[in-house]
This record gives sequence, structure tokens and C-alpha cells, in this order.
Amino acid sequence: MSGSMFRLAHISDIHLGPLPRLTPRELASKRITGYVNWHRNRRKRLFGNILESLLNDIKTAAPDHLAITGDLVNLAARAEIEMAAGWLAETGDPDFVSVVPGNHDAYVPGAFKLLCNAWQPFMLGDEHPVSASGDNLFPYLRKRGNVALIGVSTASATLPFMASGIFDRHQARLLRQILDQTAKDGLFRVIMIHHPPVRGATRPYKRMLGIRRFGRVLKDHGTELILHGHTHLDTLHRLDGKTGPVPVVGVPSASEGRGGKKPPSGYNIITIDGAAGAWRCQLDRHDLDQKGEKFKLLSSETL
Repeated sequence: MSGSMFRLAHISDIHLGPLPRLTPRELASKRITGYVNWHRNRRKRLFGNILESLLNDIKTAAPDHLAITGDLVNLAARAEIEMAAGWLAETGDPDFVSVVPGNHDAYVPGAFKLLCNAWQPFMLGDEHPVSASGDNLFPYLRKRGNVALIGVSTASATLPFMASGIFDRHQARLLRQILDQTAKDGLFRVIMIHHPPVRGATRPYKRMLGIRRFGRVLKDHGTELILHGHTHLDTLHRLDGKTGPVPVVGVPSASEGRGGKKPPSGYNIITIDGAAGAWRCQLDRHDLDQKGEKFKLLSSETL
């Protein structure tokens, strides 16, 4: 990191594969629908070599930090969660990588606790005790240079054919405190969240419950940027904040091949510079080229 400039890479919806062998007991749940969906659809579109190419491209870009906004796995089987822990360790040091979980990571009851234990080093705030787990982890705060990285979890086990998330009162109360304190510290605040906190951004069965609650927090306390996943789309929305519109940035799945209904694999680089009251923020989007082998700069814009 040079001077006050900070470069943040953003990826999401990894959906690590292939699926491990699942026991009959593991499949005797909501997982059976996801298992069928994987074999009919996802496994044909999600390719590990694309993810590897994406990570190599990010490494070449040499960002100061990497934000991962959920859905590292598919069915939240224990073997998947453990595999994702190994993948995270290979991807970067916990000080360099920040993670928030998605709905697939908390696919069934009990999975959220498993992932919080397995991925804890990558979801631990600066002042959290190492023994923290589960709901006690979120929201978390990591200060890196002039940037406050704030992890919010919407991950929750849902009924079959549902992929919604929840932003509850507990997190809202703590998020208000974090936003106020980091504003006083003069930091550029980045909220990382899986579900888009935007009405109409996704289908009703995939929506975030608590959007109105989140909107009130934003209007009363503000933030500078929101990063999310879940939709597998490279979108840009804006929400009302305390001092003006707040950019809400989505990103495609990091593992998506070409030829599907969703955009191919991509990642964002966000360059943050300046100081409180005079921030400068640039969004550079990178996506998979026509051959499906390398990544290219898709667009660049000032937020």
C-alpha cells in the first residue's frame, strides 16, 4: 500500500467443487434438492480452473486486501466446509482475506456454527477474542490503513427452495455502533454482506429479510460503500445514506464459465484514496475473456 491509497479486491459465490461424497443422512434434508441442482446445472457451469485463473490474476494485480462475500460451498456438508477452510488458507493469510458467509454456507441447521469455527480466522474482527463463534462474530470490524472493513452476516438455514437471508436487530444495533465509531475515526467504511440490501435486486425467494431495517441504519449512520454477492451479477445500485447515495456493488460468481445465463467469472478492484469528506473511489471490473482462459478489464468508473 502506497501512501493513503488502498486497493481492495472483491470476489463472491465461489461454490467450490466438486461435491464430496455425501452420506444418506446428509442427503436426507434440504440438501437433496441442492444435490440434484448441482448435478443438473451448477457442475456444468462452475469450473475450478477458472477460479484458479481468477486468483492468479488478482495476485498479479497485488491488491492490499481481498473481500469474499459468501457462498464458498454448495450444500454446507462438513467435508465441504473443511475443504473451503483449506482453500482459504491457500488463498491468503487471514490478515489479507476477509469473509462473510452466504446462504449456501448455512444451507441446513447446524452448518452456520460449523463454518464459524472452521473459517473463524477470516471472519475475526480486530478486537474479537479468538474464542468468539457463531452470532458473536458478526458484525465484525477490521481496520486496514484508512479503510474499515465491516463484515455482516445474512447467512441462515432456510426451507427447501428458499435462498433468503436475514439482517436481524442484534446485528443492526452493533452495526450502528461500528459505523459511528469508524466515522469518528475518519475511515472509509466498507460493508461486506452476501444478500443485496436492495429491494427488487433478486427474486422474492432469494431476498434479504430486514431490508427496511438495514435501510434505516444506512440513513441514520451512513457508510461509503457496500459489497455483496448472491445474484452472480455485476451490478451497481445506490441506497440513501446519511450524507448522500451509497454505492452498492455486486459481482459475478468467481467460478462461472462462459455460455450460461449469468455473466462469466469476474472480480472487482476498488481503489480508495483521499480522506474523510473528500474520498475518491474507483471501481474496476474484470471478467473472463471470450476464450474463457484469461481475465480482462471490462469497465472502470468513479463511484
